Amino acid sequence: MGSSMRVAIVIGASSGIGQSAAIQLAKRGTGVVLTYSGNQAGAQETLAAIEKEGGTAVALRLDIGRSDTFPAFRERIVAVLRDTWQRDTFDYLVNNAGFGGGAMFEETTEELFDRFVRVLLKGPYFLTQALLPLLADGGAIVNVSSNSALPTGLVDAGYSAYATMKGGLNVLTRYLAKELAPRRIRVNAVSPGPTRTRLSDASGVVAFEAYPEAIPALAAKTALGRIGEPDDIGVVIATLLGEAGAWITAQNIEVSGGYDL
Repeated sequence: MGSSMRVAIVIGASSGIGQSAAIQLAKRGTGVVLTYSGNQAGAQETLAAIEKEGGTAVALRLDIGRSDTFPAFRERIVAVLRDTWQRDTFDYLVNNAGFGGGAMFEETTEELFDRFVRVLLKGPYFLTQALLPLLADGGAIVNVSSNSALPTGLVDAGYSAYATMKGGLNVLTRYLAKELAPRRIRVNAVSPGPTRTRLSDASGVVAFEAYPEAIPALAAKTALGRIGEPDDIGVVIATLLGEAGAWITAQNIEVSGGYDL
């Protein structure tokens, strides 16, 4: 007899938007499998916050940039679902892991470009493919994109590679929504604007920790007068996945407080 509790897999939940989404889902009574790459301490923080709310969560390590590890990861998911929730399926997938930062077009190396491809586009593509047999009919996927890739978004110099991958993720969102519709699986994206996260760049620099002076200028360009916080986006992800989002699919929702409006 399987558990009736819904279960989500949140990729990249050791900090920022992924951490918030995992906690918001747990507050709504959803079990959470959360992944982390290098930040094990952050994953433990997420687990502790969920357990404090009375929720159930398991943390697994995953490098989203290494698709060769996905079959073994799927087997670990099978075991966790069985052992923790007595289930052989899960309900929600949040593709959130990534790294930010940029380089001017003329200075973008093939190595950096390929890393963006692996982490921001190839990783979510093939991880979703690997986990799809375990995703229950009637489930839902949210891909975390960026307003830098929206047709009406602000084009900031230095993000050509990053935004190109996020643009690919936006196209993938629509195609998955089409192809998975016969199984009633909904697929949407959220596109945050400037958000106070620990998203680091390729060299490990955390933008808002390294450049706090950038925050007032970004807040001034935001209609609602401040930069985003992780919970601003996490609550939208949880809402899209849940019953309130039941008639929404193939959408990309900008969650930016009116950035550059």
